[in-house]
Amino acid sequence: MSIGAQRETAQLQVDEEPVLRLRNPLTWVLIALGAAVLLALPWYVYPPVAMDILAWGLFAISVDLLLGYTGLLSFGHAAFWGASAYVTGLIAINTGLPFPIAVLGGAAFAMLIALPTGWLSVRRTGIYFAMVTLAFAQMLYFIVNQWRDVTGGENGLQGIPRSFFGIEAIESDSFYFYYVGLAFIAVGALIAWRVVNSPFGRVLVAIRDNPARARALGYDVDRFKVVAFVISAGLAGLAGGLFAISHGFASLQELDWRTSGKVVLITVLGGIGTLWGGPVGAAIVVTLEDRLATSGFEGIGIITGAIFVFVVLAFRRGVWGTARHLLGRWLSRHRGAPNASPPDPSPSDPSAPDPSPPDPSPSDSSPPDLA
Repeated sequence: MSIGAQRETAQLQVDEEPVLRLRNPLTWVLIALGAAVLLALPWYVYPPVAMDILAWGLFAISVDLLLGYTGLLSFGHAAFWGASAYVTGLIAINTGLPFPIAVLGGAAFAMLIALPTGWLSVRRTGIYFAMVTLAFAQMLYFIVNQWRDVTGGENGLQGIPRSFFGIEAIESDSFYFYYVGLAFIAVGALIAWRVVNSPFGRVLVAIRDNPARARALGYDVDRFKVVAFVISAGLAGLAGGLFAISHGFASLQELDWRTSGKVVLITVLGGIGTLWGGPVGAAIVVTLEDRLATSGFEGIGIITGAIFVFVVLAFRRGVWGTARHLLGRWLSRHRGAPNASPPDPSPSDPSAPDPSPPDPSPSDSSPPDLA
């Protein structure tokens, strides 16, 4: 290899180095900053809107688990978000159980219907996979719309209670409810982080990059995809259930195909394959929609669409992905390229080399990545 090629390879490794490791003090600074923002959010943003940001953020994380780490684009994830919203509402209305139990029941139902859906969908890839998931979502939309005696049909499911072990402050005040919801969202985000930084997650990345090579190494590619699909559906269901409890109703809009499109937009806006880009994109989209709606502006889709096009053209890694990339380059100038570790290529970076499927054994003792 020539000296020029070696320098280019070293530079590529520096650019794609995971910069947020647990052993890096900067990581803990960012974690503390993020926690402070989340804790202070309902003080500066209307609490129901702040809860929407959290719910859509976890929803986007669930999509990124498929799109960014498994290479599967789902246009039917609204099925799990909406199904969980309805089941959560039905459990809360008919049983009077505390809403955490209802939300977990909705998430479990989302995972249950994801199992046959994923088993059939993963047999296709690319646009065919997206169309199959969209077909399942539309089928569920039709069932919910026609089952009026249970779901309320076009009127939706209204009057969902927010019972929480008799604690009136949480049941009646959205401000205090936000912090209980934040705990659920944090657990969901932690599950997603643990999945992508586990041996199972490294196999998913190998399948994303080269499924034929992963299959040649003995991995059951379809089985791994189905498991990832079900986990993703469970996270989407957790977010959808909290969304329904927060608003006190569940409507057909939660199952609409435009909901699936919106969460894909949020994921791309934040950054595909970054995991934490989803909450960033959700904060931008939800806050923008709320401000525009409050001002009386009716062309919200025009503004959000224009911002999406701008971000895609100007920041090909997304907002969070670009920020992480710039931070990595800045740190590399201070540490020097010789100390750079092997790259962790993102699916949004076409210049990254095609790695061999990683060793999924838990023998890797290096701290996991946070970004």
